[in-house]
Amino acid sequence: MRLTSLKLESVQDLLIAELRDLRNAEEQLVEALPKMAEAASSTELKSAFTHHLEETKKHVTRLDAVFENLNEKASGETCEAMKGLVKEGEEFIHAKGEPDVRDAGLIGAAQRVEHYEMAGYGTARTLAKRLGLHDIAQTLQKTLDEEAAADEKLTAVAEGNVNPSATKMAAK
Repeated sequence: MRLTSLKLESVQDLLIAELRDLRNAEEQLVEALPKMAEAASSTELKSAFTHHLEETKKHVTRLDAVFENLNEKASGETCEAMKGLVKEGEEFIHAKGEPDVRDAGLIGAAQRVEHYEMAGYGTARTLAKRLGLHDIAQTLQKTLDEEAAADEKLTAVAEGNVNPSATKMAAK
């Protein structure tokens, strides 16, 4: 929830709002990813979550640097969408049943998060470019690339071992 009502007088205002949303989303992920890693039964999936946690911490640091560069404060926004995505992910964390099937659910939840982040970073990067903030746009592109790589890694884990194992369980 916003501390104040959204006021968009300029593209710069929109960029700041997008960045605050992303900053809070990343903070929420720093809290959620260790729980997802702990819940995963696949060592490859645990590793993917742990690796992305370290990247996510860097994303927060990068966003803080962007806010400093813009002379803006990073706080003031709660990303409600991420709150919902994390809540959905928690359903898989606490799910009972076949571990491989739960892992497949965790991957799906994590990929929904990655796609949300990719949309946000892509939007913010484009706005920064339009404003001539090329250094900031480059920083946002770097994070966007890392989010896309995390999504690809999750797909590889799913297709490589989790989904085939989960499917075998369903066939029994």
